[in-house]
Amino acid sequence: MNARDGADDNDRPTTQRFLEGMMVQLKRNLLSVALASATMMWMAQAQAQSTEATDQTAEQAAAAKKKADEAKNLDKVVVTGIRGGIERAIDIKKDSTSIVEAISAEDIGKLPDVSIAESIARLPGLTAQRERGRAAQINIRGFAGDFSATTLNGREQATTSDSRGVEFDQYPSELLAGVTVYKTPDAMLVGQGLSGTIDLRTVRPLDYDERVLTFGARYDQNKIRGQKETGYRYNLAYIDQFAEGTVGLAVGFAHMDSPQPGYQNEPWGYTSFNGGSGPNPAAGANPDPTKQIIGGAKFFKFNADNKRDGLMATLQLRPNDFWEGTIDWLYSRYDRTEVKSGAEFWTEWGGGTNVQPGWTADGGTVTESNWVGVYPVIRMDSNPSKSRLDSFGFNNKFNLSANWTLNADLSYSRARNNYRNIETAAGIAGGTTTLHFALDPSGIFYNYDFGVDIGDPANLVIRGVPDWGGQGGYYKNFNVEDKIQAVRLNLIRSFDSGAFSSIDFGLNFTKRSKFKSDYEARLCLVDCTGGMAEYVPFTGSVIDFGVGGIDKLAIYDADALVAAGTWNIIDSPIDWFWGKSWEVEEKLTTLYFQANIDTEIGNMPLRGNAGVQYVQADQNGKGWTQFNNAGTSTIGALTNYGDKYGHLLPSMNLGLEVMPELQLRFAAARQAMRPPMGEMRGGMSVGICDNCSSQPIWSANGGNPALRPWLANAYDLSLEKYFSTDAGNRGYLGLAYFYKDLVSYVWNQTVPFDFAGLPLPPAVAGQTNYPSTTLGQISQPANGKNGSIKGTEVSLSVPLDILWSPLDGLGIVASYSDTSSSIRMNPDDANSYPLPGLSKTVVNGSIYYERAGFSLRYNMRKRSRFVGGIRNYEGNVNPEWIDGETVRDAQVSYSFNGGPLEGLSLYLQVANLGDAPFTRSLPQGPTTYWEYGKTTLVGFSYKF
Repeated sequence: MNARDGADDNDRPTTQRFLEGMMVQLKRNLLSVALASATMMWMAQAQAQSTEATDQTAEQAAAAKKKADEAKNLDKVVVTGIRGGIERAIDIKKDSTSIVEAISAEDIGKLPDVSIAESIARLPGLTAQRERGRAAQINIRGFAGDFSATTLNGREQATTSDSRGVEFDQYPSELLAGVTVYKTPDAMLVGQGLSGTIDLRTVRPLDYDERVLTFGARYDQNKIRGQKETGYRYNLAYIDQFAEGTVGLAVGFAHMDSPQPGYQNEPWGYTSFNGGSGPNPAAGANPDPTKQIIGGAKFFKFNADNKRDGLMATLQLRPNDFWEGTIDWLYSRYDRTEVKSGAEFWTEWGGGTNVQPGWTADGGTVTESNWVGVYPVIRMDSNPSKSRLDSFGFNNKFNLSANWTLNADLSYSRARNNYRNIETAAGIAGGTTTLHFALDPSGIFYNYDFGVDIGDPANLVIRGVPDWGGQGGYYKNFNVEDKIQAVRLNLIRSFDSGAFSSIDFGLNFTKRSKFKSDYEARLCLVDCTGGMAEYVPFTGSVIDFGVGGIDKLAIYDADALVAAGTWNIIDSPIDWFWGKSWEVEEKLTTLYFQANIDTEIGNMPLRGNAGVQYVQADQNGKGWTQFNNAGTSTIGALTNYGDKYGHLLPSMNLGLEVMPELQLRFAAARQAMRPPMGEMRGGMSVGICDNCSSQPIWSANGGNPALRPWLANAYDLSLEKYFSTDAGNRGYLGLAYFYKDLVSYVWNQTVPFDFAGLPLPPAVAGQTNYPSTTLGQISQPANGKNGSIKGTEVSLSVPLDILWSPLDGLGIVASYSDTSSSIRMNPDDANSYPLPGLSKTVVNGSIYYERAGFSLRYNMRKRSRFVGGIRNYEGNVNPEWIDGETVRDAQVSYSFNGGPLEGLSLYLQVANLGDAPFTRSLPQGPTTYWEYGKTTLVGFSYKF
């Protein structure tokens, strides 16, 4: 038999799955032999009864089943808790014909983490990029989140992000039964990623043999610098079987209300130390242009509240041996409110700043300096977001005969996200003041001291900022909607003998559409023309601040003042934000064939698969085009174009058991990943370039609806040793090497373009630089060959009683990966960013202890410096260097395994032990410091 992995167990006939389980039990003790015999006898009787009712009575079949159930209860060996989850994950890894990593929950509602992303990030070769203190984007083998694909029960998921990358906070871990990460693809894996595919799994109620009712609740506390904010979360689930095991129902609900305070301190960047551009430099200033100095900075205290409601429901029908149907639904609503209070200022990059005498440098960077004429902008911002996810699936399995099975699967996934940025401004009554700034002794942020106390409301007024044209703030409103509709039909032909256990072939059709819209406006006290003369009194309160050396800050409620009409909301010119609205549509038809291998070579078992996909794509992108000439801008018609193409994706996975419990695996595949949807947008900004050629030409920048996927030839080799201790604890050691040669990669390139047919603006009177031809150039994402990525992974899960039996219950789980790549985001520029998401080294380590219901786990996750996506002030995600980090967490729990409290488990979890900050830096010095605090969860779960 060919047990592919836990994710696919539900796709095999019921009888086959049950018999496989019995074969595992046969190895345990003689009682299992009796169990298997009784069970197979009952199943044979039941099957014969459906075809020849006279061969056996219903009473006899029921009696045989009763005996099998009694034997099963006597022989039941249940491994629970942390060790149980680890061992089930080991089984999935071992039994899979692809190279995978897995997470398995002991029960629904018991994945032991603050979020599902935290659990996934611990797997070998994987890590996470944190956002606002929480693991959000999963990086697989040195690739950013956009390079991987995410499915739910094998179905591709719509996303609330601007592109394809899933934001895992949207999925309540309490509603998931497990996760399988495919590092190598197979032909059956539709919607695969370039770095890997993450398949989230929910429960199958007919896999349970009894009713299950669980309830859990946790107290949620975030502590930062002695300040505490509290929230809570709870979950409940009901799983049952009806009609003599032919109908199964699972329903789960999870609620989260979690605080997330924090601190932000960010220099804008570094520039030459010229002493400012103000009209009256101080005497004896002596700036040094050979030195670098911050051009300005912003610093905030923020407070966020995360609220999420998730609902899961599964109805499973198995009325007879011919048909089985499963209906899945997952709904998640995630609302986040974030309020930020702080200030920003300019030094070298502001028109009214001048250096005073006295400054200090460390190497080439000014670390301490004094300034006059600084205009501090007091900022009160509100950034609310609301995201929704609906995911439906209806699977039908028809057992046409003993060897033929037909699957028909329908799915629909829809994600919506609305997020707003509301920025408001105030200033000091006198306009400008002095500033002293200095690098903190820690070397990871700066401290600031203004000549005016910005913690005193009497010193402040609400007014527009002169350098912003007099506007007193800005408003952005983004909406994202993503929809995926898919249908899949496939036939499975199983074989009773031979090298192939089965073949699987079919087709999948997916239609996906995603749009992003943006509206932007200025906030003006009158009409943004009054400058310093327009102001209103500052009415607010004072808070403890503690950012950048500033103890107190005067604040007001930005949302309340906007709602009260303090500012007029004046539409921004559309050419300020036209490029942020777009729509992309794609239709993908995937034909596939896969042969599943189960044979022997020289008495060594060989399992695996070999197959091919053919993917036919039909895509188009829409967007607006802006035309610029002689200082004027116009917005043209909506641009809409695309492309049609197809490509082959062969794959092979082989696993040879060279010795008992020692597997040598090899995989080779052509892997593909659809390009980011934001880069497939239509539209462009067109203007005249005077120095791009020997004569003026039309030049543009924009998206590219004709983008082809990333493609890579991928090779994997791994050696895995599995073992068991005398006490029955299981573990493994693994060594893996992978190599990916990217034959098609996407980066921004300048290519020739013919602007004929576009409504180019006419020349104006006296214009001398008007192009003589429509031939020009465009800078846009395009495909090209890039480079390779390779890495080594070492992983282990070792119960320590293998060394000394008194250590039973103590174990370690650890992994180390070393990854390198020649890929640059722009291969024509040696100084461009490397591959997004690539940390050269990633280390994960956990030590656990579990005995007599008590369990303890301590985990450390460490990664080296990498490039990640950071959302900028315009609302776009840009690549930025992110410093390496070490994140720690711990969990203590106790489960009552008997007595009146049986089924009750108590938990204490602490995330981000040590309060690891999120930092970015340049060679000149620090640029970003975010501090989040640690999160503590105290609670319980009860299983009835």
